[in-house]
Amino acid sequence: MDVVLAEDSAVLREGMVRLVELRGHRVVAAVGDGGALVAAAARHRPDVVVTDVRMPPGHTDEGLRAALEIRRAHPATPVLVFSQYVENRIARDLIARSPAGFGYLLKDRVADSAEFLQALERVAAGGTALDPDVVAQLVRRGRDALAELTPRELEVLAAMAEGLSNAAIATRLVVGERAVEKHVAGIFTTLDLPPSPDGNRRVMAVLRYLGRE
Repeated sequence: MDVVLAEDSAVLREGMVRLVELRGHRVVAAVGDGGALVAAAARHRPDVVVTDVRMPPGHTDEGLRAALEIRRAHPATPVLVFSQYVENRIARDLIARSPAGFGYLLKDRVADSAEFLQALERVAAGGTALDPDVVAQLVRRGRDALAELTPRELEVLAAMAEGLSNAAIATRLVVGERAVEKHVAGIFTTLDLPPSPDGNRRVMAVLRYLGRE
């Protein structure tokens, strides 16, 4: 299979290239920043993308942002995040788009090269590979954020979970639709759900609410 790999450490990047190629796969591009990753994925349309989280120029979440941009342009592209860090918001957005063909492993918790390669191949085949610590942090962050919602926002979210539209929620709560829209926007902000082209923030908010226990 063809692999595009992004890692800002040149030494680690070269080692990963050798490891993947020894397994019989082809690394069609190995880059050191998010912009180059997006360009390489568009050029090569690989079978799987591997990326770190923190890369130049800001060393914050450039790798995940690049992965999200790749998924927006080519939704079926498998992505394996391989990093020391867990970045909640964009990771949740990537999972929401499609949990199939997505992995998030922590570098210091991967026991050996065989575990990494097996995860890479599983993700490329459409499976998942999520470190338990990553899952725990994503779930915990979601539960904590729910506690920050106002009573009215919780009412609105509960109605959303029933499948009601904003207009129907306004009728039930005897308020204006603009007020409901404001509450919904507040819910998205508190739950750290950014705008997305496919409009899945409402679905993600409801899933967070239903899984709160």
